[in-house]
Amino acid sequence: MTANTLALANGSKIPSIGFGTWELAPDAARQAVAAALQAGYRLLDTARIYENEEAVGKAIRATGIPREDICVTTKLWNDDQGYDSALAACDASLKRLGLEYVDLYLIHWPATSRRGESWKALIELQRQGRAMSIGVSNYAVRHLTELLSDSQVAPVVNQVEFHPFIYEQQRELLEFCAQHHIIVEAYSPLSRLAKQVPPAIQAVADRIGRTPAQVVLRWCIQHGTIPLPRSRQPEHINANLQVFDFALDAEAMAVLDGLSDGQRVTWDPADMR
Repeated sequence: MTANTLALANGSKIPSIGFGTWELAPDAARQAVAAALQAGYRLLDTARIYENEEAVGKAIRATGIPREDICVTTKLWNDDQGYDSALAACDASLKRLGLEYVDLYLIHWPATSRRGESWKALIELQRQGRAMSIGVSNYAVRHLTELLSDSQVAPVVNQVEFHPFIYEQQRELLEFCAQHHIIVEAYSPLSRLAKQVPPAIQAVADRIGRTPAQVVLRWCIQHGTIPLPRSRQPEHINANLQVFDFALDAEAMAVLDGLSDGQRVTWDPADMR
């Protein structure tokens, strides 16, 4: 694992930054994951719906890095939810990945009334050792409250969209997760930078001699989240990992905290019943 890790509530360790593979076609995912592992990433994030699990598994095996040094995450898709179907879906993901277990298995969205049964299945997968840790993704406070009221086993991770532009909208969720010892993973942390870097972020980057992406990733880390950047470019993959040798001062944090405009790049899970 990378030197920078966080402790999950179940005692396991997880790297403080990961590599995402959303919207990466298989060939691109295999090449990008190989570059990420070579750069030093040890947390990889995929999902059944991404249709690149097989490519991610091939990249892992090709590196020769010991399996126990890599933290692999995949997710249960909406139409696989339910007890028996979740067990089968995890087995199918493991087969595509070519792995005996995943380090983290997540319910991808709280998109169905079967999510309670799905959570029971994840508990069983953890008991069997097919998933070392279990969690959720895109759960709002009310979804987490429902889960915690129905189960004595809490998720160790909640993976959600998180970046400066929805900070105000996600503050309650961050506080709730912190109170319940749930680590927040931040997906799409850099998506809004792709088209245009806001002048405020560029000014911070210029002042401290860092890239805008490094500034945003460091902001995520200082808010206690694990960012999951994604890139196809080896130079960006490497640069995005260089966020542990500096810190943002209070002025810079306040600048990024103040950029909230409520604009997401994915669906708002708060609308899901």
